[in-house]
Amino acid sequence: MVLGITGGIGSGKSTICRVFQEMGFPVYYADDRAKLILNSKIVLQEIQDVFGSNVFTNAQINRKKLAQIVFNNPKKLKELNAIIHPRVRRDFQEWLTKQDHKICIKEAAIMIEIGDTSVDKICSVLVPKDIRIKRVIKRDLTSNEEVIARINNQIEDQERIEKSDFIIHNNQELIIPQVLKILHTLEATSPL
Repeated sequence: MVLGITGGIGSGKSTICRVFQEMGFPVYYADDRAKLILNSKIVLQEIQDVFGSNVFTNAQINRKKLAQIVFNNPKKLKELNAIIHPRVRRDFQEWLTKQDHKICIKEAAIMIEIGDTSVDKICSVLVPKDIRIKRVIKRDLTSNEEVIARINNQIEDQERIEKSDFIIHNNQELIIPQVLKILHTLEATSPL
């Protein structure tokens, strides 16, 4: 069984996944793997072919320049996703074959948006937008406008709620009881 953990930027997906990891569940961090894949030689060439050499600094992708392009142009975001997502999908399947735990966790920011079929259940992490914006500005040392541009390229929380099997509120509520409730439900309803 694969439980997908998703949520908007700054929602705390990674924090929730670390809780699962501390409990002994293997976690695949799709966003981190995508960053590694992004720096492979073949992908660097594809990025240059699509976005030009202006998104590079010292032969490395300047993530800030690339983000400014894709988060302000849905067509370019789609082109970037077409380069990265098939590779991440293959990487995840390879990782999954090496796991022997009955429940594995996959963390990905746009799981719902891309219609990820590699997970059995989806859990969305929700946090009010103003808190998410503050978290990302502090974490990424970026501007309010850049964060809002990224948020505007993600689905609304209401759609996440409708398409999720579980919800974790990562604001003032305790996380561990919510995680334990999800695990209890998974264990009670799935053939483990």
